[in-house]
Amino acid sequence: MLSVATLRGLWQRSLIAWPDGRRDETTAVWWLQGPGLYIDLRQPAGRPDFAAVHCLDDLDREQARWLAGQEGFAGELTFDGRHFTWARDLDVQPVSPYSDAGSLRFENDVLVEEGRDVAYVEHWHRGPEAVQPCSAARLACAEDGRAGFVVRCGERFMYARARTAALPAGGDLAALVAAAPTAADARDLIDCEISIGRIGPAGWTIEHSSLPYREGAGLGPVTGGCGAQLLTRDIARNGREITRAWRIEALQGALTDLVDFSCLRRTAP
Repeated sequence: MLSVATLRGLWQRSLIAWPDGRRDETTAVWWLQGPGLYIDLRQPAGRPDFAAVHCLDDLDREQARWLAGQEGFAGELTFDGRHFTWARDLDVQPVSPYSDAGSLRFENDVLVEEGRDVAYVEHWHRGPEAVQPCSAARLACAEDGRAGFVVRCGERFMYARARTAALPAGGDLAALVAAAPTAADARDLIDCEISIGRIGPAGWTIEHSSLPYREGAGLGPVTGGCGAQLLTRDIARNGREITRAWRIEALQGALTDLVDFSCLRRTAP
């Protein structure tokens, strides 16, 4: 029987379909499920070139508008015996009036999700990370209290960082960016990070991110405060390298599995 525990690992979506016949097989979607906490990133196809963008302040309004079409969220997955619910405690988009809840079932090796409050069908495929050590943490920024999450399964990780101020509920981020009075205001709306990466000899390297200038950068998490803090590397809006200090509000799994390289175990080929 499916449960939160049986869903651990990195999932990628191959399809979402709606009753009116619309379907999407091109958006890149990653969902990393930890012991309970999860992070999800969804990036539309056709992303423009961001090679000249090295920090938030480099974004122009049109680039910010494209980035506003992304989706990403993080929180805790729960199961009531019939439906799974993905609580969105952190969200790139404004808060939706609908719960993110659905039923799950396997059809051969494909995990099929059917929406409860919104009619849709999604197909998910899991990598080998489910059999590797898995940990996650809910974070709060020591400086300004903003929310953060990190989930690790084996050599794969995802990281989420909220923007400074909450968005108004309803609507969509693209409309808010288009209505922003200045380019600086538009950039403030975009400043929410959902990233996915891989852990290897070079450390924690970000491969895909809602903030494209973060791709290729190292997250570099280390513990501090006798295990009560997590320190991560980041890029300030002006391009300066900074360290963010996070309070660990909740830890799932072992802290050494979350940040220690020695716990990385590869499955046999």
